[in-house]
Amino acid sequence: MQQGSVIREHRKLGPDVWCFRWWEAGPNGNRVHRRIVLGTAEQMRNAASARQLTVGLVQEINTTDIRLPGISMTLAQLADHFRQRELGRSNGRISYSTKRAYHGYLNKWIVPRWGGYLLPNIKAVEVELWLRNLERAAGTCCKIRNVMSVLFNHARRYDLYDRNPIQWVRQSAKRRSTPEVLTSNEVRQLLTALKPRERMMVLLDVATGLGQSELFALKWKDVDFKNRQL
Repeated sequence: MQQGSVIREHRKLGPDVWCFRWWEAGPNGNRVHRRIVLGTAEQMRNAASARQLTVGLVQEINTTDIRLPGISMTLAQLADHFRQRELGRSNGRISYSTKRAYHGYLNKWIVPRWGGYLLPNIKAVEVELWLRNLERAAGTCCKIRNVMSVLFNHARRYDLYDRNPIQWVRQSAKRRSTPEVLTSNEVRQLLTALKPRERMMVLLDVATGLGQSELFALKWKDVDFKNRQL
């Protein structure tokens, strides 16, 4: 069984990085040396903390070893493997905005709730009930469900798990209630009644259609005055 090695590497530009190295069989039967960056030395101060992120990788590189019994991984370990393989800077297949969204849903919702579960113990009915009781818009719940499904498909692709229970989770993206649309006159009255900061937020929302989380997270550095863009 391979455990691989975790090594700290120096870079001329930027902080040192922790790398995971291992061997795998090449197309001609020869051994090929592989390497993946786990993160910077600022994010992980020692080899032990970097090693914690390699559980999924170690399981992946040993999947063809018939001497090993079937060992289940947790969803948190799968999420780490997904981040390393799909959400790194080297992966240009996924856009930056999509990577950022995946990180957000994983860190805020999925891993805190399901991270400690072994993959075989995550059931469609339980996930569906959890989503139903979340005090969030149907569209948000649908996105959480879809990211969980992406995680399990990732596990299947790398032979880390053979099923995707999330495919059976029913979650509609339709609004639960019809939004109330304000007239232009009502918007004027609302702006007049607000203080400067709140007035600016409402005016931005009316003009751009930003979502609540996008609006609340907006900072001055996000405003490009020269090109008149957010």
